[in-house]
Amino acid sequence: MNSIAPVLCPIDFSDSSRGALRYANTIAAHFGARLTLVVVNDPLLLEASVIAAGRSSLVEETTREMQRFFKQTIGNRPKADVEFEVASGKPAPEILRVSRERGTGLIVMASHGLSGFRKLFFGSTTERVLRETTVPTLVTSANDPGPSEFDDVRKAVRRVLVPVDLTAATPGQVAIAGQIAQAFTVPLVLAHVIEPVRALSGNPAVQTVETERRYRAEAELERLTSDAPDGATPEALLVYGEPAEEIAKVAGDRDAGLIVMGLHSSPLLGPRMGSVTYRVLCLAHRLVLALPPQAQPTRQSEPVDARSHVAPTTG
Repeated sequence: MNSIAPVLCPIDFSDSSRGALRYANTIAAHFGARLTLVVVNDPLLLEASVIAAGRSSLVEETTREMQRFFKQTIGNRPKADVEFEVASGKPAPEILRVSRERGTGLIVMASHGLSGFRKLFFGSTTERVLRETTVPTLVTSANDPGPSEFDDVRKAVRRVLVPVDLTAATPGQVAIAGQIAQAFTVPLVLAHVIEPVRALSGNPAVQTVETERRYRAEAELERLTSDAPDGATPEALLVYGEPAEEIAKVAGDRDAGLIVMGLHSSPLLGPRMGSVTYRVLCLAHRLVLALPPQAQPTRQSEPVDARSHVAPTTG
């Protein structure tokens, strides 16, 4: 029995999901976790199969296709212990259902996939999964071919960027991002985006509000960096503008291959963070690890490898 929670990888047989599969297999194989591949068929395919053959053989056919896809994609790389699951229905709810039933610790999926009749609508599906997932979700870029071995993941990460909104969830997100950065021995960058105040120009209160927000943000960033473990002091940046655009720009300027973002809402900050995360995915073309509110950093007393927040976790 595996002591590490399984990895779930939804695929649609596209090149994008091939890259995601390589990440999922590499992570699962390295940490000894079970890998579950899932394909969600359109219910119309099931009806067509019944009409054509008098019964449905779609599950068996899809399973064989998944097995071929896995073998072709992974080749001679170290292979995880893999299971294949075929579902039918709306993609996002089915992915989330399989994740719950399998006790998944990490979902790995591509940001975009196929077009045409048989597809997962990965663009909208990824966004919906991010809005409802209860486990960390690693989203891979559509043009990322994926790693050949675990060390290639470190090379892809290069630097970890964690955008922080300075809410109660921030310390946990920074702790997880810090563990990942330490595990891969790469730099960590904290970035806080101050959005422009929406007010009539010339309003004298605007400058006062802007100044107060900047002072508070600077103080919080200083506290977060001072709390970092010795030898792991992150770089802290304060930027101004629209969150997604600025996060993508910082990722490019600092050559960050992995962005660690929280998925949560705040009555003070407007839309759920998932919408910003999805926008970042569209702009940054980098690995994005999305952390739901339930995700917690590994405690110092636990013997789990720090990389378990890139790998599957039970917490």
